[in-house]
Amino acid sequence: MGTERWVFIGDSITDTGRREDPEGYGDGYVSRIREQLLVGDPACTTDILNRGVSGDTVRELRQRWQTDVTALKPDLLSVKIGVNDVWRSFDGAPDRAVNADEYRATLRGLLGEASALDCRLVLVTPFLVEPDRQEAMRREVEARAHIVAELAHEFGATLVELQPAFDEAMDASSPECWAPDRVHPSGPGHLLIAREWLRAVESGAPTLL
Repeated sequence: MGTERWVFIGDSITDTGRREDPEGYGDGYVSRIREQLLVGDPACTTDILNRGVSGDTVRELRQRWQTDVTALKPDLLSVKIGVNDVWRSFDGAPDRAVNADEYRATLRGLLGEASALDCRLVLVTPFLVEPDRQEAMRREVEARAHIVAELAHEFGATLVELQPAFDEAMDASSPECWAPDRVHPSGPGHLLIAREWLRAVESGAPTLL
């Protein structure tokens, strides 16, 4: 079997400065996943491509899908999007927010296109590092996470659920340890995402790692 190509697409949580990184991985969970693959198998040749863009919602994802997904012909596609779709409603730019119905319809359309690529799909839920489960933005982010879970079932994708993992971490330590601004993970926060991603992907394909 030849080298597999894994494409990670999303917003700033995926981006993490990847365009300033000479290797193109960024300094977040994508890089941590690559490192863990190499530690697990020093001969690993998996081609990791980071296509996160800071600030993106599903609208921007749709605009660049052909270039950043279809044209790359991934063997595995990991999609993590949703927090900006909600956040824009809270930062004074409601015209840039994406409501739940548009979010679902747009993401479903993109995943339908991805299905034609015959690649493995991995869907990562959005999260908010906010301990108050009734806080307005957290509730909206969780609503998007539920949509992602529904679509994972619909498309037979591997689901990586992050809110429970961050909730467990917040129960034991300060939220600021994991994401100082509630959205962008710290170093430990990115490592937590990488751990959950690898667990989910490995459990879906025991011979992958």
